[in-house]
Amino acid sequence: MTPEVVLASQSPRRRELLGLLFEHFEVHACETDESLPDGIAPDKAVERLALQKAQAVAPAYPGRLVIGADTIVVLDGAILGKPRDEADAARMLGLLSGRCHAVHTGVALIRDGKTRRFSCRTAVHFAALSPKEIEWYVHTGEPMDKAGAYGIQGYGARFIEGIEGDYFNVMGLPVNRLYREIGEFTK
Repeated sequence: MTPEVVLASQSPRRRELLGLLFEHFEVHACETDESLPDGIAPDKAVERLALQKAQAVAPAYPGRLVIGADTIVVLDGAILGKPRDEADAARMLGLLSGRCHAVHTGVALIRDGKTRRFSCRTAVHFAALSPKEIEWYVHTGEPMDKAGAYGIQGYGARFIEGIEGDYFNVMGLPVNRLYREIGEFTK
């Protein structure tokens, strides 16, 4: 049986979360240009990136629902993507230390040429980190493939004082909102 849903993402976290909605789905990761125009609003940025991923994969899956997603961390209006190296991860963690930032996830749905996009925002309150804590966390390797250089679902959980919004959005896929949007989109 061919799954009716395709996830256009290489994120293991998104794969895990989509499994909460669908027992069977296919994963088709793709590389897309993730450069953004200067001054683009965070919600529009993630929706644009999510749509690019879904559009890159959708032609190979006619008649199937293709889901693309992208997540960014925003602090003081600046987008913090994935760190380039350990020094960049340490820099990002230093910026987040003791502050509140926003996590935006954009999602795009495509089926038979029809599209829908949306985004979610969650505020995350980060504890103040010592240089030793930052060094330890960077050396775990966990920050290296995550927007903002941390994972709320892993070792990074110890640094999160609280959130306002959807926890799963911080992981990379707003499960409840996606569930509702798919229901509307596939009517």
